[in-house]
Amino acid sequence: MTDLSGALQEPWPDIRLQREAVGLGMWFFLASEVLFFAALFCSYAIYRSFNPEAFRIAAAHTEIIYGSINTALLLTSSLTMTIALRAATAQLRWLTLVCLGATAVLGVAFLVTKGLEYRGDIDEHLVPGPGFPLTPPATAIFWGLYWIMTGVHAIHLTAGIGVVAVVMTLFWRETIPVQGSTVEGVAIYWHFVDTVWIFLYPLIYLAGRS
Repeated sequence: MTDLSGALQEPWPDIRLQREAVGLGMWFFLASEVLFFAALFCSYAIYRSFNPEAFRIAAAHTEIIYGSINTALLLTSSLTMTIALRAATAQLRWLTLVCLGATAVLGVAFLVTKGLEYRGDIDEHLVPGPGFPLTPPATAIFWGLYWIMTGVHAIHLTAGIGVVAVVMTLFWRETIPVQGSTVEGVAIYWHFVDTVWIFLYPLIYLAGRS
């Protein structure tokens, strides 16, 4: 059995309480994030209720292939993160590192795909402002929300990749032992980011194709 004393931080008397505190703290943090994204989703719902046809026309110009690829990437990353958490709980160092690495790679692949999609959107001038090609004018509202929501999501995913990389480095250098309480907070955050995308995908890519 691996010695987990190096993973215990003050002021916690044992690993069990530390793990519970990590999970509770992460859930409190995510509660504020849920409120933030809920405001964006509510804005989308309100504007769409007043401009259903404009939103349908605007959504039809999104690249569903890119969106579907990114959905598959994030769902797979949720699987690898879950395996990483289970492996860390069982103190399986190499399996934990491999799965965390796979999760980070899938996250980077998502950002690369999103970057390609953004480039295509910019080439087609699908950025609200002068020269916006779609009509009626309310289609610009959809695309404004598109850039805000997907951009904020990409920022959150980038932060998640960075945290995964830090945890991998700590495990690789054996700065701290491999154990579940360290990975649990990362896993909760990662699954939250994936869940947000599951809501974004139908709102952005499927609304104009139903």
